[in-house]
Amino acid sequence: MKKSKRDLLVLFRHELMTQKAIQKEIGSLNELLYHVECVDNFVAAHELIDINRYRVFNNAFEIKKNIRSRKNHPFVFLNNKN
Repeated sequence: MKKSKRDLLVLFRHELMTQKAIQKEIGSLNELLYHVECVDNFVAAHELIDINRYRVFNNAFEIKKNIRSRKNHPFVFLNNKN
């Protein structure tokens, strides 16, 4: 697993957990977030709505192309399928 640099704010009841248990919990959270934040998972959970062309794109190529483009087009939206 790739080491990620992120800031996490995790609140624990200190008297109930040991330092080793806290480190294990934080490691599990980092691993979970690494898999959730993957581009393929992001693309699978979203669709692209283009009002200009009256189209809804569900394919991964179109969504990735739009995400990676530096130019923001008016009336083109990313919609979460959930």
